[in-house]
Amino acid sequence: MNIRLSLLYLLLVGATALAQTPANSPSTSTGERAPSVGSATTVSVLPDLDRLQAAASQAALDLGHLRIDKWKADGDSKRQAQANADSVQRNLTTALPGLIAAVRAAPQDLGAQFKLYRNLNALYDVFASLTEATGAFGPKNDYQALAQQLEAIDSVRRNLGDALEQLTSSTQSELVQLRTQVRAYQQAAAAAPPKKVVVDDTQSSKKPVHKKKKPAASSSSPPSPASDAKSKDSTGAGTSAPKP
Repeated sequence: MNIRLSLLYLLLVGATALAQTPANSPSTSTGERAPSVGSATTVSVLPDLDRLQAAASQAALDLGHLRIDKWKADGDSKRQAQANADSVQRNLTTALPGLIAAVRAAPQDLGAQFKLYRNLNALYDVFASLTEATGAFGPKNDYQALAQQLEAIDSVRRNLGDALEQLTSSTQSELVQLRTQVRAYQQAAAAAPPKKVVVDDTQSSKKPVHKKKKPAASSSSPPSPASDAKSKDSTGAGTSAPKP
């Protein structure tokens, strides 16, 4: 039991130290350590989040100014463009802000970054289709406004993909090191001799003697000899033989 507790403590200490130690950080030519992959990822992602949030806000405003019903296009093209505009608008105002906030709160969270990256890929595809339709059937000013925000979103999407790849590589390297430490701790625990438990049985094992309690005195006292004799005289007076 003590070995297991010691092993668990060593694992926790090792994981904490590993998380605080930069992975694969070789020394630079000036003798200083190069920044770890994780810290570089944190620095590169946060400015992109600001750009993405600004582009999303402006794109939502630009979409609100579209007049797709006045385009010189057939009915099917207008309906498809309107459906794409509504989808992009919902994503920009409902889904995207929460995903950005999640990455901003935890820049090293692989899950949060992956969800944002996957959403940006889907958003970019629909937004690009809408922008092309706007350029073909809508006013030039509307097309230029959408194209500018689409370019900003695409730039952030590419940067986020690179950062996500770096963070995945760094996390994988840390996991390999941690697994190596765990195996070393397990081997050391298995090779350690078992501890002997010595029981001290020199103490007396006699059971304590319990004293018996005296019975309580009866409330009725036995008759005295004088009263007994009187009772005999009173009962045998009439049956005694006469004296000669």
